[in-house]
Amino acid sequence: MVSIGLVGYGYWGPNLLRNFVDVPGVTVSAVADARPSQLEAVSRRYPAIRTTKHFSDLVVDPSIDAIVVATPVSTHFEFGMAALKAGKHVWLEKPMTETSHQAERLVEEAEKRSLTLFVDHTFVYTSAVRKMAELVKAGELGKILYYDSTRVNLGLFQRDVNVIADLAVHDFSILAYLLGEHPTAVSASGINHFPGTPENLAYITLFYDSGTIAHTNVSWLAPVKVRQVLVGGSKKMITYDDLEPSEKVKVYDKGVSFTDDPKQIQEMRVGYRMGDMWAPKLDGGEALKVAAEHFIDCIARRANPMTDGRFGLRIVELIEAATSSMGGRGETVHIRRRPVDELPAGA
Repeated sequence: MVSIGLVGYGYWGPNLLRNFVDVPGVTVSAVADARPSQLEAVSRRYPAIRTTKHFSDLVVDPSIDAIVVATPVSTHFEFGMAALKAGKHVWLEKPMTETSHQAERLVEEAEKRSLTLFVDHTFVYTSAVRKMAELVKAGELGKILYYDSTRVNLGLFQRDVNVIADLAVHDFSILAYLLGEHPTAVSASGINHFPGTPENLAYITLFYDSGTIAHTNVSWLAPVKVRQVLVGGSKKMITYDDLEPSEKVKVYDKGVSFTDDPKQIQEMRVGYRMGDMWAPKLDGGEALKVAAEHFIDCIARRANPMTDGRFGLRIVELIEAATSSMGGRGETVHIRRRPVDELPAGA
């Protein structure tokens, strides 16, 4: 039995608590939050769970095996490091930390102590993204040519992170999982329309050694909520609409062919293939529960999560690079290469 302590019962905390309570082999022992009103809400719904205003109470409790951190990103490093040094496994909300240096230190601490460090990039655990990764890994799409995403809505404006860290982070994690490779460069442009606030709109382009190009449009200023992704392959193409209630993923047997055949030089060198569309069956399980079960399983097996600390670190590096490019009005920023980069492509 794994005993869990949760810190932060704000926007995402209730979802985390609800899912961890239902995971077999888990006991949620305590919830910490500085706001009495939030702790009262926990006690009303889960009277058996102990509540406290102090995060330190979770750290010093020897009965707690793992701490789930669902607080603002500015606290992630402090809380994560304190938990790791106390010998506890750690779950961090995305983005992992404010800086890549902080993320690196957490990875080193977790590895030194042989503890599980999990970063909640929830989209990796959705049935839609897992099905897309399965198709990519099986070669169904052929060579991946491009990824194009629109992720916009009206709000919620964040105070401590810009729109890249809030919304584009999802595409960064999906891309890492689908492609199994890191981009080599990024170019981004964006703006904060309200002085003294983080950027609320951005356009980001990622470049890969394989020839794949990825583009995402993120905004807190759209009149409607849109969550759409196109993945174009040399054989087939995919559309993914996260707001679609049933057929979230659609696979199109459409594409183009190009020829240099001298016999066809007088004709069009580009041919179009127009085949069928099909929507693969997806399981209806909640992604957050899948992630929670995976976290507990990794603790039990002493295995690396699909979205472990190193995965989270690379995403933070992308956020930093894209933000730097945005500050330079789209200046291309090259991504730091690491000696060992292991990504669970389609795992």
